[in-house]
Amino acid sequence: MHCPFCQHEDTRVIDSRLADDGATVRRRRECPSCGERFNTFETAELKLPAIVKSDDRRETFDERKLRVSFQRALQKRPVASDDVDTSVHTIINDLRRSGEREVASRQVGELVMRELKKLDQVGYVRFASVYRRFEDVHAFREEIEKLERDLPELQGLQLPLLGEAGKRGEKS
Repeated sequence: MHCPFCQHEDTRVIDSRLADDGATVRRRRECPSCGERFNTFETAELKLPAIVKSDDRRETFDERKLRVSFQRALQKRPVASDDVDTSVHTIINDLRRSGEREVASRQVGELVMRELKKLDQVGYVRFASVYRRFEDVHAFREEIEKLERDLPELQGLQLPLLGEAGKRGEKS
Protein backbone atom coordinates (compact mmCIF):
# COMPACT_ATOMS: atom_id res chain seq x y z
CA MET A 1 0.00 0.00 0.00
CA HIS A 2 1.25 3.49 -0.85
CA CYS A 3 1.97 5.89 1.99
CA PRO A 4 -0.69 8.66 1.96
CA PHE A 5 1.92 11.17 3.22
CA CYS A 6 4.99 10.67 1.02
CA GLN A 7 3.61 8.27 -1.64
CA HIS A 8 6.33 5.70 -0.89
CA GLU A 9 5.36 2.47 -2.63
CA ASP A 10 5.51 0.15 0.35
CA THR A 11 4.32 0.29 3.95
CA ARG A 12 4.45 -2.33 6.64
CA VAL A 13 1.70 -3.58 8.91
CA ILE A 14 2.56 -3.18 12.59
CA ASP A 15 -0.79 -4.28 14.08
CA SER A 16 -4.00 -5.96 12.89
CA ARG A 17 -7.29 -6.15 14.80
CA LEU A 18 -10.87 -7.11 14.04
CA ALA A 19 -13.43 -4.30 13.99
CA ASP A 20 -17.20 -4.05 13.44
CA ASP A 21 -17.88 -7.40 15.09
CA GLY A 22 -15.37 -9.19 12.87
CA ALA A 23 -16.67 -7.77 9.58
CA THR A 24 -13.62 -5.50 9.15
CA VAL A 25 -9.90 -5.82 9.75
CA ARG A 26 -8.21 -2.67 11.06
CA ARG A 27 -4.52 -2.49 10.19
CA ARG A 28 -2.04 -0.06 11.71
CA ARG A 29 0.66 0.71 9.14
CA GLU A 30 3.99 2.52 9.15
CA CYS A 31 5.91 3.99 6.25
CA PRO A 32 9.63 3.05 6.32
CA SER A 33 10.46 6.15 4.28
CA CYS A 34 8.85 9.00 6.28
CA GLY A 35 7.99 7.15 9.51
CA GLU A 36 4.32 8.25 9.48
CA ARG A 37 1.68 5.87 10.80
CA PHE A 38 -1.88 5.45 9.57
CA ASN A 39 -4.82 3.04 9.71
CA THR A 40 -6.43 1.07 6.92
CA PHE A 41 -9.64 -0.91 7.04
CA GLU A 42 -10.22 -4.07 5.05
CA THR A 43 -13.69 -5.49 4.35
CA ALA A 44 -14.94 -8.21 2.07
CA GLU A 45 -16.58 -6.82 -1.04
CA LEU A 46 -19.58 -8.92 -1.87
CA LYS A 47 -21.37 -7.98 -5.03
CA LEU A 48 -25.09 -7.46 -4.81
CA PRO A 49 -27.33 -8.28 -7.76
CA ALA A 50 -28.39 -5.57 -10.19
CA ILE A 51 -31.98 -4.40 -9.82
CA VAL A 52 -34.21 -4.85 -12.87
CA LYS A 53 -36.88 -2.14 -12.93
CA SER A 54 -40.38 -2.66 -14.32
CA ASP A 55 -39.36 -0.95 -17.60
CA ASP A 56 -36.39 -3.38 -17.93
CA ARG A 57 -33.77 -0.78 -16.97
CA ARG A 58 -30.94 -2.13 -14.80
CA GLU A 59 -29.59 -0.24 -11.79
CA THR A 60 -26.92 -1.11 -9.29
CA PHE A 61 -28.28 -1.92 -5.85
CA ASP A 62 -28.44 1.19 -3.67
CA GLU A 63 -28.69 0.63 0.08
CA ARG A 64 -29.56 4.30 0.54
CA LYS A 65 -32.75 3.88 -1.52
CA LEU A 66 -33.68 0.87 0.59
CA ARG A 67 -33.24 2.88 3.80
CA VAL A 68 -35.26 5.79 2.41
CA SER A 69 -38.13 3.37 1.70
CA PHE A 70 -38.12 2.26 5.31
CA GLN A 71 -37.84 5.84 6.60
CA ARG A 72 -40.81 7.02 4.55
CA ALA A 73 -43.00 4.11 5.57
CA LEU A 74 -42.04 4.43 9.24
CA GLN A 75 -42.09 8.23 9.50
CA LYS A 76 -43.37 9.26 12.95
CA ARG A 77 -43.78 5.62 13.99
CA PRO A 78 -42.28 4.17 17.19
CA VAL A 79 -39.70 1.92 15.51
CA ALA A 80 -36.08 1.94 16.69
CA SER A 81 -33.43 2.73 14.10
CA ASP A 82 -31.59 -0.43 15.19
CA ASP A 83 -34.63 -2.46 14.12
CA VAL A 84 -34.62 -0.73 10.72
CA ASP A 85 -30.88 -1.44 10.39
CA THR A 86 -31.52 -5.11 11.16
CA SER A 87 -34.25 -5.29 8.53
CA VAL A 88 -32.06 -3.58 5.91
CA HIS A 89 -29.20 -5.99 6.64
CA THR A 90 -31.61 -8.94 6.47
CA ILE A 91 -32.74 -7.87 2.99
CA ILE A 92 -29.15 -7.30 1.82
CA ASN A 93 -28.11 -10.72 3.14
CA ASP A 94 -31.12 -12.35 1.42
CA LEU A 95 -30.12 -10.72 -1.87
CA ARG A 96 -26.49 -11.84 -1.49
CA ARG A 97 -27.52 -15.39 -0.62
CA SER A 98 -29.79 -15.56 -3.65
CA GLY A 99 -26.69 -15.87 -5.84
CA GLU A 100 -28.54 -14.09 -8.64
CA ARG A 101 -26.85 -11.52 -10.87
CA GLU A 102 -30.11 -9.66 -11.35
CA VAL A 103 -33.21 -9.34 -9.18
CA ALA A 104 -36.52 -7.77 -10.14
CA SER A 105 -37.36 -4.60 -8.22
CA ARG A 106 -40.69 -6.27 -7.45
CA GLN A 107 -38.83 -8.96 -5.47
CA VAL A 108 -36.99 -6.30 -3.43
CA GLY A 109 -40.34 -4.61 -2.74
CA GLU A 110 -41.76 -7.90 -1.45
CA LEU A 111 -38.75 -8.31 0.85
CA VAL A 112 -39.32 -4.77 2.19
CA MET A 113 -42.99 -5.55 2.80
CA ARG A 114 -42.07 -8.76 4.63
CA GLU A 115 -39.74 -6.83 6.96
CA LEU A 116 -42.16 -3.93 7.46
CA LYS A 117 -44.90 -6.39 8.39
CA LYS A 118 -42.67 -7.55 11.27
CA LEU A 119 -41.73 -4.02 12.35
CA ASP A 120 -44.92 -1.98 12.18
CA GLN A 121 -48.38 -2.61 10.75
CA VAL A 122 -49.03 1.04 9.89
CA GLY A 123 -45.67 1.33 8.12
CA TYR A 124 -46.49 -1.86 6.23
CA VAL A 125 -49.82 -0.50 5.00
CA ARG A 126 -48.22 2.83 4.06
CA PHE A 127 -45.57 1.10 1.96
CA ALA A 128 -48.06 -1.36 0.46
CA SER A 129 -50.41 1.46 -0.56
CA VAL A 130 -47.70 3.12 -2.65
CA TYR A 131 -45.94 -0.06 -3.76
CA ARG A 132 -49.12 -1.80 -4.89
CA ARG A 133 -50.65 1.45 -6.14
CA PHE A 134 -53.91 1.25 -4.24
CA GLU A 135 -56.59 3.03 -6.23
CA ASP A 136 -59.43 3.10 -3.73
CA VAL A 137 -60.56 2.35 -0.19
CA HIS A 138 -61.48 -1.21 -1.22
CA ALA A 139 -57.81 -1.99 -1.96
CA PHE A 140 -56.81 -0.64 1.47
CA ARG A 141 -59.52 -2.72 3.13
CA GLU A 142 -58.35 -5.89 1.36
CA GLU A 143 -54.73 -5.33 2.45
CA ILE A 144 -55.74 -4.63 6.05
CA GLU A 145 -57.93 -7.75 6.12
CA LYS A 146 -54.99 -9.79 4.79
CA LEU A 147 -52.77 -8.26 7.48
CA GLU A 148 -55.34 -9.14 10.16
CA ARG A 149 -55.38 -12.77 8.94
CA ASP A 150 -51.58 -12.83 9.39
CA LEU A 151 -51.74 -11.37 12.91
CA PRO A 152 -51.41 -14.69 14.80
CA GLU A 153 -47.98 -15.29 13.23
CA LEU A 154 -46.94 -11.69 13.95
CA GLN A 155 -47.90 -11.77 17.63
CA GLY A 156 -44.97 -10.90 19.86
CA LEU A 157 -43.10 -9.08 17.10
CA GLN A 158 -44.82 -5.75 17.76
CA LEU A 159 -46.32 -3.88 20.65
CA PRO A 160 -50.12 -3.59 20.50
CA LEU A 161 -51.44 -0.28 19.25
CA LEU A 162 -53.51 0.01 22.43
CA GLY A 163 -52.66 -1.55 25.76
CA GLU A 164 -54.75 -4.56 26.69
CA ALA A 165 -56.50 -2.42 29.30
CA GLY A 166 -57.27 0.22 26.65
CA LYS A 167 -59.00 -2.40 24.48
CA ARG A 168 -61.45 -3.27 27.26
CA GLY A 169 -62.18 0.36 28.07
CA GLU A 170 -60.38 0.18 31.43
CA LYS A 171 -57.85 2.65 32.75
CA SER A 172 -54.20 1.57 32.55
